[in-house]
Amino acid sequence: MVNWSVKKTYDCQDLMKIVRILRHPGGCPWDQEQTHRSLRRNLLEETYEAAEAIDRDDVDGLKEELGDVLLQVFFHTSIEEDAGRFNLDDVADGVCKKLIYRHPHVFGDVTVHSTGEVLSNWEELKKKEKHQDTQADAVDAVARTLPALWRAEKVKKKAAKTGFDWADVSGALDKLSEELEELKAAALDGEGDPAEELGDLLLAAVSVGRYLGADPEEALHAACDKFSARFRKTEELADASGQKMDELSEEELTALWREAKKQLD
Repeated sequence: MVNWSVKKTYDCQDLMKIVRILRHPGGCPWDQEQTHRSLRRNLLEETYEAAEAIDRDDVDGLKEELGDVLLQVFFHTSIEEDAGRFNLDDVADGVCKKLIYRHPHVFGDVTVHSTGEVLSNWEELKKKEKHQDTQADAVDAVARTLPALWRAEKVKKKAAKTGFDWADVSGALDKLSEELEELKAAALDGEGDPAEELGDLLLAAVSVGRYLGADPEEALHAACDKFSARFRKTEELADASGQKMDELSEEELTALWREAKKQLD
């Protein structure tokens, strides 16, 4: 039993103390075995669960999920603290310096007149900070661990800063049509790698979304939700007629699907 006093309320210092207790002799065997790599997925999952709470406008849920994210931050920091490389104060020091550096219009003498100027300055300061000498460096620096659609959007947005872009959405739509034809040729006629052509098509679709101001991840999630609702209604219609979906022909399923769309739209 560790020496720990139960309190009515706890703070960030208490959380760090608990993490240290769990990770050291006399604590929890599981916690002591964890590494950055073993906890990587936990960090991602907790972040997505916090995002889910935001999407649901769930304030209590958000408070809980942010606590789980904070636990992950403290846990990773504790590992590095034991290794003698950095501690929680070093983490806070780094982000404080970054915020001060990237907000010269607040902490310095730079004048801005719009949010657009703020974002433009932020990107330029970030490039200098990370020693990105070219725009290609900035494109390469986009994290590969991002969801693929978000990564695609950021890559194309950074490339567009050099003028490598279409004048309007029509150019992006033409490119989307071109990539669709190439995917058809690969899938139906064996002309090329279908997986590669599918990737090109998705990248082109993300470009269209950028012109329309549509977040590609949110757009796809919305499409998945819509599909799920229509699929459920199609199954209900089949059941109501005494039929099983896997026993119906393609034409019969299509007819039910159209009826489901009609009822839901």
